[in-house]
Amino acid sequence: MADMTQFLQEITKAIENSKNIPKDEVIFTYNGVLYPTAVCDMVTFKALETFETREDDVMLAAYPKCGSNWTTMLLHSIVHAVHNKHPSAIIPMIEFKSTDKFEKLKADSSPRVLATHFHYEDIPKSFFEKKVKILVMFRNPKDTAVSLFHFYNNNPILPTYNSFDTFFSDFMSGKVVWGSYFDHAVVWNKHLDTDTLLLMTFEDMKEDLEGAIKKISDFFSMPLTEEQVKGIADKGTFKSMKDNSKNTHGEMSSAIFRKGEVGDWKNYFSEAQSQEMDAEFEKTLAGTKLGDVLKYNIYCKW
Repeated sequence: MADMTQFLQEITKAIENSKNIPKDEVIFTYNGVLYPTAVCDMVTFKALETFETREDDVMLAAYPKCGSNWTTMLLHSIVHAVHNKHPSAIIPMIEFKSTDKFEKLKADSSPRVLATHFHYEDIPKSFFEKKVKILVMFRNPKDTAVSLFHFYNNNPILPTYNSFDTFFSDFMSGKVVWGSYFDHAVVWNKHLDTDTLLLMTFEDMKEDLEGAIKKISDFFSMPLTEEQVKGIADKGTFKSMKDNSKNTHGEMSSAIFRKGEVGDWKNYFSEAQSQEMDAEFEKTLAGTKLGDVLKYNIYCKW
């Protein structure tokens, strides 16, 4: 598809540009949060302040490595099934820079599939003013940490870590791209009763993909037939998307689609690290709506 070709060209361009960025400038800080220089810049962030949202935009918000690429592709499949609209050439992450990005977004037909890793408070206010429906994706924090560790080491646009121990320290202190997992979670938790938000988890999607697709399509008022749900689920398993990822995500495929498993953290966490994260969860999320949905005792205990 021509659109996918343009999408891959944008990814390839970002990787090529990253080779010219000095090592000490690969990451930059904005409002106290780290971002990768190869795909983000202040010009794009500034332009987002006046970005024109639409009430029928299909928006995904997810902390990195919580299933955002997987879910974005499912959203495109749902939109295609209902509106016969193919994915646009625009990389859906609103904070990613690309040539003539906002002109292309303005010209793109509705409904547009958009996504972000931004902290709640950094998402353009117009999304909330227009009451745009937002799918919020989370994953248990231990698997998220391991996945983000590998994302750093498999991703040419990010620095590498010699050990998980070093990375874990930065993850817990929020010194990773897009900031602290727990900061994201605590703020989203405050808004989960808003009827324009739907909370889903990576684990729920792994457990019952068809049920998740139906829930998501109903939330965005794009009901599917049972046959459509099954068709999207068959092509939309993590394994199917990983097997096809060279075609969809080019050089970034191995960084974006790794294992997609639940419980891989047990191969990396020490007992002390597990206890440290347990304590942070207890302090920030235990007993909250998001904390309950994450099923921490099921997915994050030995």
